[in-house]
Amino acid sequence: MSEKKKFTIEYEIKSSPKILFSFLSEPNGLSQWFADDVVYRDQTYIFTWDGEQQKAKMLSIKENKLVKFRWLDDEPHCYFEMEIVQDELTNDVALAITDFATDETRQERELIWDNQIQYLISVVGA
Repeated sequence: MSEKKKFTIEYEIKSSPKILFSFLSEPNGLSQWFADDVVYRDQTYIFTWDGEQQKAKMLSIKENKLVKFRWLDDEPHCYFEMEIVQDELTNDVALAITDFATDETRQERELIWDNQIQYLISVVGA
């Protein structure tokens, strides 16, 4: 099995960082676009898709800037991060996603993020 490598993809999102941040950091916001349901219990986020659950810990959070999670069943060095990037000159807002995948699964992971972010954009109304 090949080793997971870090990759980053960026999406332009026409939203204020404050509004966007609530969709990235709060269980209610995440359940509107990222998973079917998200519950926070005992410092663990429980994400549910089609009845399957996956648990994650939030590693870091910076208000209106970024959230970083690690799946409990993943390799220790792997995480996924969603960072709000705002251009100082134009004030354009982008969402930078950092994730890990093997060479074999990277394209599939990027497609999943593409789909999820398109859904986020429609939910945010951007």
